Amino acid sequence: MADMASRAVIRAQGHKAFAAFGGRRSGTRHPLVATAMVLPLAALLVVVFGGWDAVVTQASSVGLMLGR
Repeated sequence: MADMASRAVIRAQGHKAFAAFGGRRSGTRHPLVATAMVLPLAALLVVVFGGWDAVVTQASSVGLMLGR
């Protein structure tokens, strides 16, 4: 029983922290906003791990599958 009470307290604190940082639970993020958030990280990972060849290879194979 005490375990459930402590979980409720932790959950309530988490909700307060989420709301304090401007979090919102309903709605979805616009796809362009999501893309703008992901692209810098993707570019960094490509540069750091040297994955540009893999990206080109995958894009090429997808293009061939689509008949282009």
